[in-house]
This record gives sequence, structure tokens and C-alpha cells, in this order.
Amino acid sequence: MLGGWPAGGIWLSTEPTDMRRSFDGLSALVSTQLGENPASGRWYVFVNRRQTMVKVLGFEHGGYFVWAKRMEQGMFASPPALALGRKSLSLSRTQLSALLDGLDITVRRHRKRHSVPMAA
Repeated sequence: MLGGWPAGGIWLSTEPTDMRRSFDGLSALVSTQLGENPASGRWYVFVNRRQTMVKVLGFEHGGYFVWAKRMEQGMFASPPALALGRKSLSLSRTQLSALLDGLDITVRRHRKRHSVPMAA
């Protein structure tokens, strides 16, 4: 996590997670529930049932890391309504930062942004 943002993206698990899990348990969840490779370079975000704790699992340069944050007061935002029926939801860096700050990550409208076309 000290190396910056992940190249592969950030995925939020929409189902409550047992926060007693660590490296092996969370990587097993990524494999079985999300159907992803935990060593893919993506970050996987898990929230407990009471929405008071978040864990982030990632893999960089030969090893896993687990980063945790617990709210002393209040709760983390619940996954957006768009995620109903889905096991995971892709997050942007901004949405992850908002989630970790306890803000609602529901996007009501995306503003138009300039993008440079990729060369073939």
C-alpha cells in the first residue's frame, strides 16, 4: 500500500465480511466469492456487517498486505443501491477515499471529463 495506487483497480465486496479473517481468509474470499485472483495487483475492500470496520487486501512485490480501519464513532457507508445482487463493485480512488473517510460513495451524476484518445 505504500507503493501508491493499484494498477489493476479497486473492488469492494458487497457482502458483509468476518473481520477475524486475515491474509489467507481474505484471499480465499477473493478466490471463491469474487472469482478473482488475489495476487492480480488489485485491491479488494471488505466491510463488516455493522459497517464499523474496513479491511483492504492487496498484493505487491512478492507479498500480500492487509490494511484495516475501524470507526470509533459512526459507520462506513453501505454499498450503493446499484450493487444489489452483485458480489463486488468497482471503485475509483476517489470513491475509496470517500468510503474510508465515512462519506457516502453513491455517484448521482458523472461530470463530463476530457480524455485523450489512445493511439492504435
